[in-house]
Amino acid sequence: MPRVKRGIIHSKKRKNLLKKVKGYKWGRKNKIKQAKEAVVKAGVHAFVDRRKKKRTTRNLWQIKISAFVRENGLSYSKFINLLKQNKIELDRKILADLAVNNKTVLKKIIEQVKN
Repeated sequence: MPRVKRGIIHSKKRKNLLKKVKGYKWGRKNKIKQAKEAVVKAGVHAFVDRRKKKRTTRNLWQIKISAFVRENGLSYSKFINLLKQNKIELDRKILADLAVNNKTVLKKIIEQVKN
């Protein structure tokens, strides 16, 4: 069997690993074993937090809609129910954007739903 020299690949892998952990605290930024663990954990947290981000943004949309709708004499749940009954298919992201940027349009929607 021919001899395999892997020095370049080995050092390249370590160099790329240390690039990923740049800015980490303590030994995790320069010790290979700890750096590997840190990268794996960071990847896990990144995966989970992408899911959490969706959860929290939807929650924020609901809060924005609720705040605006309460000013106009409805509760959030009743407003969403009335939207469904009147077959107005606007998602919460759009409604939240209207509540912040285009209040007159959302006010018209609320008036239409109330009648």
